Amino acid sequence: MNLVVEKQPKCVATLHVEIPAEKVQSQRKQILRKYASNARVPGFRPGKAPNAVIEKRFEKEIAEALHEQLSHEAYDEALKQESLKVLDFGVPEDFRTLPDGGLTFVSKLTLAPEVQLPEYKGVSVSVPPVAVPDDEVQAQLKVIQERFAEFKDIEDRPAAMADVAVIDYTSTLEGQPIEEVLGKPVGFIAGRQGFWIRLEDQTFLPGFAAQLVGMKPAETRDIPITLPGDFPVAELQTREVLFHVTLTELKESIVPELDDELAARLLPGKTLEEVTLLIRENMQHERKRKIDDMKVNQIIAHFNAQMDFELPEALVTQETQAQADAMVHRGMQSGMSEEQIASQQSEIFASAGQQAVSNLRANFVLQEIAKAENITVTDAELVHHLTRSAQSRKEAPKKFIKDMQRAGRLPSIRNSLVVEKTVDFLVEHANVVETADAVITEN
Repeated sequence: MNLVVEKQPKCVATLHVEIPAEKVQSQRKQILRKYASNARVPGFRPGKAPNAVIEKRFEKEIAEALHEQLSHEAYDEALKQESLKVLDFGVPEDFRTLPDGGLTFVSKLTLAPEVQLPEYKGVSVSVPPVAVPDDEVQAQLKVIQERFAEFKDIEDRPAAMADVAVIDYTSTLEGQPIEEVLGKPVGFIAGRQGFWIRLEDQTFLPGFAAQLVGMKPAETRDIPITLPGDFPVAELQTREVLFHVTLTELKESIVPELDDELAARLLPGKTLEEVTLLIRENMQHERKRKIDDMKVNQIIAHFNAQMDFELPEALVTQETQAQADAMVHRGMQSGMSEEQIASQQSEIFASAGQQAVSNLRANFVLQEIAKAENITVTDAELVHHLTRSAQSRKEAPKKFIKDMQRAGRLPSIRNSLVVEKTVDFLVEHANVVETADAVITEN
């Protein structure tokens, strides 16, 4: 068997295969014997039909079986001979029979990128201390106070900072309704009725709340706001929008005392000390989770900054679509309309593409580290993971595992577990420094 591999950019290669006539004939005879022994042909007892009849009746099926068998053998030989890391062998094509009875075909291969690992132990990671600061606990208690606040109408004075205003508003851009100018919906910027807003500096839009100060119920005021350069609607970035506001109600927020009575309203039977302790424990758990994520993100960012290698286009396209779908899903969950998402389609795909490249590079690096460190997932570990997944879905473990096996999901699940173990290995061997300057980042 003669094999020639032509490597091209972006992890693509063309495999040229030439199979000698004797090999083709030998495989063909084996396939023919199988058909002859099993085929049912009218007028002949099973297994008694002449080969000539079998060849004519099943010509197409025999040729397909021959091509499939020979292509698989060629792939196996290519892996051994060329030491290739093949992600996808593609579909063999352009089968040609040579004058002497030999056979040729070509196949487009998708190769794994060639990764030269840098030093991966001792990556420097900076994280904040694990202990929850007291001011964050107090801030959470303040949130609880505000959750139980009562609102009293203000009738004897105009609006002041820290009040709660209920407003109706519309907006214009260059003297026309904003959605008419842009020709598309823009969500909350266009207008709202009965909109509650606490008069604080960063509420709603920067500078908006301060311009409500001094208003009284039933009063109307025009409020100009220059939108920030990172505003989600690109056409409105850095442009001045005029809000036409009517103050319908003005309220004072009266928060209850932070005491045992409030604690019992939140958790019956608990004191303020007990509630504070529970809050601190929950915050501690969440803080540790975020710090663990920070370690992983910094390690991945370290590798992405150091390494730049080509990736298979098909994988990049697939991962980009997956990331874009996830972004759209998050956007819709946060209240964005389909029109708003459509208006940001180009930005979404640009961001998704960057994330896809980062994810894929990290995945290939982690797989290479796993090989270097002989990090594997045993069958028992795989079954344990699948059993827990089945239980979380409230499905029978045996049925769930069989379903995953039939769907061909087990190799990808095992690979994901290998990557997780490799990440844990890197975190364990990282140079972690706790510093008050490090800020917890949201995912």
